[in-house]
Amino acid sequence: MDLREEARKVIDSADREMAEQFCRRMEAAAAIAAYKKERGLPVFDPDRERELTERCLSYVADPDLRSYYARFLSGMLELSRQYQNRLIGDGSAEREGPAVNIPVSLGERSYGIVLESGALSRAGTFWNLRRKVLIVTDEGVPAGYAEAVAAECAEPLVIRIPQGEQCKTLATVESLLSEMMRAGFQRGDCAVSVGGGVAGDLTGLTASLYHRGIDFYQVPTTVLAMADASVGGKTAVNLSGIKNVAGTFRQPRGVLIDPEVLKTLPKRQVANGLAEVVKIALTSDRELFERMEAGHPEECLPEILERAIRRKVEIVELDEREAGLRRILNFGHTVGHAIESVSAGALLHGECVALGMIPMCSPEVRKRLIPVLRSIGLPLSPVTDPERIAQAVLHDKKAAGDRIATVRVDTVGSCRVEMTAPEELREAIRLLEGDFAK
Repeated sequence: MDLREEARKVIDSADREMAEQFCRRMEAAAAIAAYKKERGLPVFDPDRERELTERCLSYVADPDLRSYYARFLSGMLELSRQYQNRLIGDGSAEREGPAVNIPVSLGERSYGIVLESGALSRAGTFWNLRRKVLIVTDEGVPAGYAEAVAAECAEPLVIRIPQGEQCKTLATVESLLSEMMRAGFQRGDCAVSVGGGVAGDLTGLTASLYHRGIDFYQVPTTVLAMADASVGGKTAVNLSGIKNVAGTFRQPRGVLIDPEVLKTLPKRQVANGLAEVVKIALTSDRELFERMEAGHPEECLPEILERAIRRKVEIVELDEREAGLRRILNFGHTVGHAIESVSAGALLHGECVALGMIPMCSPEVRKRLIPVLRSIGLPLSPVTDPERIAQAVLHDKKAAGDRIATVRVDTVGSCRVEMTAPEELREAIRLLEGDFAK
């Protein structure tokens, strides 16, 4: 018998053993599912999965094999979750589209991002909602989304806020805090945002302040919130017309992304969110940008979102509080926030970020960026005078002394951070006077 045949015998034997162990494992998973169903516990337990993953990886002596085993184990955990969800649910066939779990490893602040079609109505299988739950949504979100989450809660309190940036204020946060106090919320209770970035920011900031911090979860319902705002733990409100001046870092306990909700999203809002995907692609994922160049990204939103989210998670894990690397996520935002501040609501956040990217690219990258923005349906010229934009940039929170931190992209897929003098930045902003819409 040659070496190849001997190796095949070993593989055949290992496969038989693995099949037997798989059946034993799933039997145990069924017992756990029955336990969780009886007590109303969520299927997804990020702390348990993180501990199990770390322990199992320690069993693999060969460091070259650990990354492969990590992927194998991730798939096994996903199958276990799907099996338990089916047993706890109505026993129907697997739901449309495979579930994706993206772990965010931040020590004691770790959590999971679940991306699964139909998951909105099963939030209670992922999170512990058997307590008082503040649900914050806005008037632009279909009421049924918040109602679906409320149906999973023991004691829901649903609050609908006005749509748009005008309510992203400390006054709104105070109102939410007062409502929680009147309802008798305690430190062991939680909050859930159901909506876009504004709802997420307000809910996160409120949760970080109430009793010095309670659990909060995010159910983003826009492309923008899914790709960016719900990932990373930044919360903020605006002050005196300046974007995101007051805020905290507060990681959610979980994020639930249901691509089904995007079917009701207007085309402008889809394009608005894709601006953040372009940002991630330009700064750190050349292949993702090439996919955007190929056209029609709206036709494969779940796949594009997953890739963009994974890239952002990698960055957040390395620099949770924006001490260094995470600053690259501000690409397009320094100028974009200024445009947003002076546009008086005429442009959406992602549209402003798209415009903010244009002057921060090299001429070579700009030639590739403009057609992508045009194909998505994003604006190519601001609605205000570039000089007003330059003045607003001086109030940016990334300013340090007489210079402002800016992110530049010279080559697709990579970027650099540099401190820029106001006059130099003003000159770059004047590029927006060009007619890129042709």
